[in-house]
Amino acid sequence: MNKQNWEDYNLKLMNRINSLKKRYVINQVKNIKMPEFKETLILRKNIIFSGKVQRVGFRLEVFELAKRLKLIGWVKNREDESVEAEIQGENDKIIFLVEFMKSLKRATVNNLEIKEIDIDKNEIEFVLIEGEE
Repeated sequence: MNKQNWEDYNLKLMNRINSLKKRYVINQVKNIKMPEFKETLILRKNIIFSGKVQRVGFRLEVFELAKRLKLIGWVKNREDESVEAEIQGENDKIIFLVEFMKSLKRATVNNLEIKEIDIDKNEIEFVLIEGEE
């Protein structure tokens, strides 16, 4: 196998692995047993998850779970290997999302910074900001 064929093979293999990882995460979120949520105050929080939270599907899982919980905001990787999110919605749902993310086996949240911030009345959905994962 020449160098170009080897590089093409590796690229296809990495794309396949990433595709399988994404399907796994999406399937995991679909199967989460959701608690009954009582209506609570709408808040917006800036959350920074530090630890082993990149290259494990963490950001995608935040995105999929936030959508399932009908939260709005965004999530992205940071250059310092942490994951940052701004999440807006009912407080109990935000707490559930954070606690669920802390419980993942394939990720390790060593530190968590949470700040309440102003609500963004212009946002209408939850967005996954692309970048390295």
